[in-house]
Amino acid sequence: MGRTGLFDLERHFAFYGAYHSNPVNILIHTVFVWPILFTSLVLLYFTPSLYTFPAGLSHGFLLNFGFVFTVIYALFYVCLDKKAGSLAALLCVLCWVGASLLAGRLGFSLAWKVVLAAQLFCWTGQFIGHGVFEKRAPALLDNLVQAFLMAPFFVLLEVLQTAFGYEPYPGFHGSVKEKIDANLKEWCEKKQKKIS
Repeated sequence: MGRTGLFDLERHFAFYGAYHSNPVNILIHTVFVWPILFTSLVLLYFTPSLYTFPAGLSHGFLLNFGFVFTVIYALFYVCLDKKAGSLAALLCVLCWVGASLLAGRLGFSLAWKVVLAAQLFCWTGQFIGHGVFEKRAPALLDNLVQAFLMAPFFVLLEVLQTAFGYEPYPGFHGSVKEKIDANLKEWCEKKQKKIS
């Protein structure tokens, strides 16, 4: 059953989906969104630790801003949908673990260069997806927080739906499609008015 407010998955998914209706753009985002999250966590590894483990217990893992963002994303996804959200939460934790291990090995002086190159590559791909294929500005220009928070979960749900026909609940995709179609129609009408 659908929820309202902050945990209204239909609303979040429809908002994000209205900016990602072109199959090529969706594929580009599917390939690049999780690497953006992963490399962001690599950089956040170098933020100050919020808690210091006793000597020998941390094993290179720090309770820093990377950990905080991982927990926020994971809990938010589980609250949106228990099944797919749990998978997304697991992927977030795996990203944090992998990013922490990689960052610890690379050290800051090399890690920031790797992160910068990966971020530039991934963001360029996404902007090409929007400019060339979607022909619509990215969602982050209209709602930065919602776009960043929903992007990893959106692409995971797209993959689960396409590969396995997954729906958080019966009628979810039909309802979301109606909302996306209405949003796209409204956007096209606004665009047409600006032109004329």
